[in-house]
Amino acid sequence: MRDAYHEELDSIGDGLVEMARLVGSAIGRATTAILDSDLKLAESVIEADKKVDELQHDLEARAIALLARQQPVATDLRIVVTSLRMSADLERSGDLAQHVAKLARLRFPNRAVPHDLHATILEMGQLAQRLMAKAAEVLVTKDVDLALQLEQDDDEMDLLHRTLFQHLIDDRWKHGIETAVDVTLLGRYYERYADHAVAVAKRVVYLVTGEHADELQPDIQPVTGAEGA
Repeated sequence: MRDAYHEELDSIGDGLVEMARLVGSAIGRATTAILDSDLKLAESVIEADKKVDELQHDLEARAIALLARQQPVATDLRIVVTSLRMSADLERSGDLAQHVAKLARLRFPNRAVPHDLHATILEMGQLAQRLMAKAAEVLVTKDVDLALQLEQDDDEMDLLHRTLFQHLIDDRWKHGIETAVDVTLLGRYYERYADHAVAVAKRVVYLVTGEHADELQPDIQPVTGAEGA
């Protein structure tokens, strides 16, 4: 019975990794869809989010069943409760990728992102994908140092978000109100997506150490650009 119990715990962990990989792929494909005005790709991202939702619901049901049947304590209880919270973060990340794809669909055949902001949105999308890939790696390896690094890496996303906002308030903005709203929403989607990736990593830190990430001091530097890919 204990072997089956721990196999179920491991299975929940595997489900989290799968969710992280799916939502990481989703944000990458959604970014391509929004920048290239690719309706087919946008529709595929929107449809694929159903799989993420199904995984989250299944994981939640199994975690609750474990709580009811096994009444875990100490580390095992921390695993189950933290897994529930991480699944919610990952499900929300999938929703945010879907929001990007839905905006691409809404503006088709036009492009939602003006040419002069193309590079910034591309960088935000690539960074979001890297952050989630790192979160997936943390879920597998339980590497606390790598988990703590994500919060530092997220500073790059915050900088890109501020850069985007500076374009919007510049007197030289010439793309109209509708595009300004679209770009504002996109910036928020990517910024929140990154926050959820960081939240997953922080929960792994708590899972491994029993301490909150904010109480620990990482002895590392953020990885940016190609080095973070």
